Amino acid sequence: MSEAARSLLQRWGASFRKGTDFDSWGQLVEAIDEYQILARHLQKEAQSQPNNSEFTEDQKKTLAKIATCLELRSAALQGPFRKQESTQSQEGFKLEDLKKLEPILKNILSYNKEFPFDVQPVPPRKILAPGEEEDLEFEEDEEEGGAGAGSPDAFPARIPGANEGTLLPRLPSEPGMTLLTIKIEKIGLKDAGQCIDPYITVSVKDLNGIDLTPVQDTPVASRKEDTYVHFNVDIEIQKHVEKLTKGAAIFFEFKHYKPKKRFTSTKCFAFMEMDEIKPGPIVIELYKKPTDFKRKKLQLLTKKPLYLHLHQTLHKE
Repeated sequence: MSEAARSLLQRWGASFRKGTDFDSWGQLVEAIDEYQILARHLQKEAQSQPNNSEFTEDQKKTLAKIATCLELRSAALQGPFRKQESTQSQEGFKLEDLKKLEPILKNILSYNKEFPFDVQPVPPRKILAPGEEEDLEFEEDEEEGGAGAGSPDAFPARIPGANEGTLLPRLPSEPGMTLLTIKIEKIGLKDAGQCIDPYITVSVKDLNGIDLTPVQDTPVASRKEDTYVHFNVDIEIQKHVEKLTKGAAIFFEFKHYKPKKRFTSTKCFAFMEMDEIKPGPIVIELYKKPTDFKRKKLQLLTKKPLYLHLHQTLHKE
């Protein structure tokens, strides 16, 4: 075993144990972050060129399947709101199942048995885990350098259906209860015209960063103009306002595709707290990635007067 392979396996093993420890202790947010970061590292190695890898193609396939299992466990911890990307039931992928993979990862160089779970490697284009982008991106800072431009014909094929979004209809009304519709009008960005396939992921989180409603993606932006990306799309919040927990917030993550890196990256985010829910227009500030769902270490994206422009409508029986 080369020193490089030994070092990788030690780091991956430590990360795996850290994640399962968090999981067994009930520290779900930390477990999710650890699983997603490790999954991204395993995916990156699995997709590396033969002359740049310490592992054989068969070993890389096994690493990719372990990454899929980490994603499944991470999705299971986030509850039933996350969409499935695998035929395996999230409820069925338990911590005990995941722990069976630790010796496989540790002994990957000599492992030659059939993989214990019927899963497939995740697609090459993958959204990065929270906090992971800064470790893996070596481009210039996006606020200064931009996302880059090029001929759309040269870009890799998009995931089928990705441009349509995953928006949900309004919930049925209940007497005395309030529903919230948020129209995402536009977002102001210095390099708005250079963003490829931009869209916004909308989620409602509690103070610990756990989802309170299904996560929704907007369709790809309708147009780009000067320093604005226009959406003009309605988001129906999937919980009555009165039922949202104290301290909850609605998050808006602006994402765009990077053809050179072959993944979708979060460029910035914004959020709206409960005391800001009121009918009419509102503009909210943009913050630098990674998305901080706990709202503890916030850093403004820019000093320029660029914001996310929204319009709120309240529906009450």
